[in-house]
Amino acid sequence: MILSLTMRRGVLAAAALGLLWAAPVQAQELSPAHLTAARQAVDSIDATEQFDNILLNAATQIKAELIVNNPNLQSQISDMVDEAALALAPRRGDLENEIARVYAKLFTEQELREIAEFYSSEAGQKLIKQGPLATREMMASADVWSNGIVRDLRQAAIDGMRKLAPEAAAANAAPTGQGTAPAGQ
Repeated sequence: MILSLTMRRGVLAAAALGLLWAAPVQAQELSPAHLTAARQAVDSIDATEQFDNILLNAATQIKAELIVNNPNLQSQISDMVDEAALALAPRRGDLENEIARVYAKLFTEQELREIAEFYSSEAGQKLIKQGPLATREMMASADVWSNGIVRDLRQAAIDGMRKLAPEAAAANAAPTGQGTAPAGQ
């Protein structure tokens, strides 16, 4: 089953963060080449793109909270929070490094190189761009298919009940809650 790129990134990021917090601290030495390959793979799949707005959103929220209580200082609060956010921006590299370490622990250096190579290719870039659309269309197709399967299975069960217990089949012929109006309407 094809997962959307966003879902895949979210799952991988959640797994990565889970490994960072839940796993016991283990001293695993990773070579610089392995970490470089991991960074290249992480960059090629835009694995950390979903975290791009965290600092911006936090700054916006904090500004709003402070300005509500101090509307006369709106301009100064905005400047102060922006300055603090800019000072924190370089810490984004820490996240990039941690996520690269997660990938380096999960994949061999060769696998990471292959991942980076594929996702840097024209086909890999197209998969990144078109993956969400493909996933939406796949889910729509699966919904149509699923509804047909349920409908056909329900009908087969009703037909089977007619053979097993004809008197019970009439009671089961109209599924409850699916467009059946109460008596008298």
